[in-house]
Amino acid sequence: MKNTHLQRIHHVCDYINHHIDEPLTLDSLSVVACCSKFHFHRLFMSITGVSVTKYTQFARLKRASYRLAFEHHKRIIDIALEANFESPEAFSRAFKRVFEQSPSQFRSTPNWPHWHAQFDFKTPELKSNDMKVEIVHFAPQAVALLTHNGAATKLMETAALFIQWRKESGLSPVKASHTYGIPYSDPAVTDDDDFRFDFAGSVEKPISDNQYGVRNGEIPAGRCAVIRHLGSHDSISDTVYYLYRQWLPNSAEEVRDFPCFFHYLNLIHEVDECDLITDIYLPLK
Repeated sequence: MKNTHLQRIHHVCDYINHHIDEPLTLDSLSVVACCSKFHFHRLFMSITGVSVTKYTQFARLKRASYRLAFEHHKRIIDIALEANFESPEAFSRAFKRVFEQSPSQFRSTPNWPHWHAQFDFKTPELKSNDMKVEIVHFAPQAVALLTHNGAATKLMETAALFIQWRKESGLSPVKASHTYGIPYSDPAVTDDDDFRFDFAGSVEKPISDNQYGVRNGEIPAGRCAVIRHLGSHDSISDTVYYLYRQWLPNSAEEVRDFPCFFHYLNLIHEVDECDLITDIYLPLK
C-alpha cells in the first residue's frame, strides 16, 4: 500500500510539472491521484512535506526564478503572467515572500543559497531497475572551462558568469555548442571548501585570457557508459548512483581516471524543468 501511495503522489508531481501552465486545483489533482479529495492533501503532504498548493506555486516560482536570472530580455510582467499570477504586484509579493527578494532584486543579484533552501523538500522519485545504459566511444572535446570551488548552493552564480562569458565572447555560443558539467565529487557528502564543479562549453579554437577566468581545457577521448536522465537536475544523483551501485557491479567494466560528466542537451532557462534532458557519462577503461 505504501508503494501504491508513493506511486500516486509521484504521478501527481509529474503531472503538475508537465501541466504547470494549466489551472491546477485540489479537486482535479485528487482525480489524477485516484484518491478522495478528503484524504489527498494529507497524503501529498505526508510524502512530500509540503502542501499541494505550495508545491504547485513553488514549481511556478522556480521556473520564474530561472527566467529572471538567465533571460534578462524577458520582461518581469511577462514572467509573472507565465507563472499564472494575475498581476506583477501579486507575483512580486509571492516571490518576495518565498525568496526574500523582489523579482528585480533577484534578477540583479540572486541569493542562490537562500533560493536552494526553499526547495528543501523531497519529490518522490521512482527509478527503474532496468535503465538503459550504452557504451560509446567519446571523441576528444576541446572546451572552455570555468571552475566553481565552494558550496553547491552557489553553483548558479558561476553558471551565470559562464553564460555571460559565452554571450560576450561568442566563442562557445549556447545554441550552437555543447554544454557540459563535470562534478569532481558528490556535493551531498563533500565539504563546501572541497567541492569542485567545472562548467564547460565546446570550442573550435583556443580562447584567450579573460576577466571571467574561463580557460582552455579538454574532455579526453575514451570509452564511456552513458545513461540518459530526464527531468530535474535536483534528482540527477539518483541516476548517477544507479550507474555506480547497480550497473557497474553487474558489468565487467572498470572506471578510468576521469570523473563522470554531464552533457546538457537543453538548459533550465530554455525549457520547463520536467523537459530537461541530460546524458551522464561514466568514463571506462
